Amino acid sequence: MLSEIVQSIQIAITEVSVMTGWEAVAVILAIAYLILAMKTNIWCWAAAFASTAIYTVLFWNVSLLMESVLNVYYMAMAIYGFWLWRYGADSRHQTELPIISWSLNKHLVIIAVTSGVSLIVGYLMATNTSASFPYLDALTTCFAVMTTYLVAKKVIENWYYWMVINSLSIYLYLQKGLMLTSGLLILYLFMAVSGYFMWRKKMLQNHAPDDAALAS
Repeated sequence: MLSEIVQSIQIAITEVSVMTGWEAVAVILAIAYLILAMKTNIWCWAAAFASTAIYTVLFWNVSLLMESVLNVYYMAMAIYGFWLWRYGADSRHQTELPIISWSLNKHLVIIAVTSGVSLIVGYLMATNTSASFPYLDALTTCFAVMTTYLVAKKVIENWYYWMVINSLSIYLYLQKGLMLTSGLLILYLFMAVSGYFMWRKKMLQNHAPDDAALAS
């Protein structure tokens, strides 16, 4: 009996060690993704693909089902984002996809629709799955799905959404004992602010030649 208990403890320690190791790799890749994205470096999508592949398995193992599904979507968006940043620019006038801004009215519609979808998904998860924190999980998932698309399109307001999503996700991950990922999200809050100003500076610089041409 004692040997079985010891064996169970050893197995548990091994599993935690493996998960922590994989989580550390995913965190490093996720930080690399964000730093490269802040600099609008196309290779951010390669780091994103590798990181989300790890998180797909990690979240599934701790019953964050929608977070796991979300990371499958992230993998697809990493491919799409790489393609769009590489080939999406107007080759006649631009060498890369430009940073753009969407109107407040457009964002209000996006928020309303995404919130509605989140409530529906949260209800379905609460009644049909064993997911932890179904409504919060659904909310962060649905908004992250939408916001990742904004990143791929280089919509500058994506950083505002990430600030809110990351704040909610910190609580969610702490409840599941994902300490490294929680720390990553705290770092993300500060980096999202920096990312916004970096994108804004570059957007203004890109618009400056056009303004000069119009003035002349």
